[in-house]
Amino acid sequence: MRPLTGRRELTVDEYLAGVTSGDMGVLARALTLVESHHPRHVPLAEQLVTRVLPHTGRSVRVGITGVPGVGKSTFIEVLGMHLIQCGKRVAVLAVDPSSGISGGSILGDKTRMPRLSVEPNAFIRPSPSAGTLGGVARKSRESLLLCEAAGYDVLLVETVGVGQSETLVADMTDCFLALMLPGAGDELQGIKRGLLEIVNFVAVNKADGATRTTAELAAHQYRLALQLLAGRTAEDTPAVFTCSALMDEGIKSIWQAIEQRQEALIQNGRLAQIRSGQQLQWLWQMVHHLLIQIVQGHPQVQAIRDSLEDQVIRGVLPASAAARRILAAAGLATADAS
Repeated sequence: MRPLTGRRELTVDEYLAGVTSGDMGVLARALTLVESHHPRHVPLAEQLVTRVLPHTGRSVRVGITGVPGVGKSTFIEVLGMHLIQCGKRVAVLAVDPSSGISGGSILGDKTRMPRLSVEPNAFIRPSPSAGTLGGVARKSRESLLLCEAAGYDVLLVETVGVGQSETLVADMTDCFLALMLPGAGDELQGIKRGLLEIVNFVAVNKADGATRTTAELAAHQYRLALQLLAGRTAEDTPAVFTCSALMDEGIKSIWQAIEQRQEALIQNGRLAQIRSGQQLQWLWQMVHHLLIQIVQGHPQVQAIRDSLEDQVIRGVLPASAAARRILAAAGLATADAS
């Protein structure tokens, strides 16, 4: 198919044809479309995502998180290059911190992955997190589906930071990998319990040179902690690795473990169950988001908002009562508690 050029507005049919044929230019424009808040773009984006659904579901979805400085971008680049050498197409959804001024991405993921960014079988999409909890852009799920429809075999979702709200990453991927630093103080205090409960793999990065022994000790401590963690069965206990993204050591073993787990999930039917559950979570997250938009945009809510906020700030009205009055103004509740 001849690539669609120019900046005229594309039809849904043209977006669909371009995305499913692997046209990277059209894919980039489609991702911009689904990220847009413009009233004209929202229905087009919903139509496009609906129509690409039959072309999705065949990729391996991997979430990758870690504190700043752990080497996420280097790790992803080395992993991506390995996957390309294995004949796979790789898409990276790298969620950047957002600028408080423009709302745009602060970091430049393509500049931090120079080799991967020029590979014809790789696609890197930095997206501003725009304050979304969990370090995931609000439209990351739609972006993931579009990349699947474009034929990418592996989707790597890089997230901002580490926190308990990283469960949002786990809720949209097949497996979740946490990268850790060696020698960053008390290793067992350096990772939140909530994160340990949802990760599938832990990799202590920078296991090279003078820090190799420190990394191996940290990995041993993580293994002990994970074995004692309640609520995880033996087969669900995350595997712990050491690696060096800089030296390209241990990356292949991590990917092999991810592939083996993915195959097991497919064989026992759990992958289908996991993704069905994720779809339902996505549904109710979107209901919550749309309700907030509807309530905040309702003219009767806007008419009383400043007064109610002032009363809550001054301590003369509890937040629960103010919330009920807001919902009542939007026609979603009675004004007084029953």
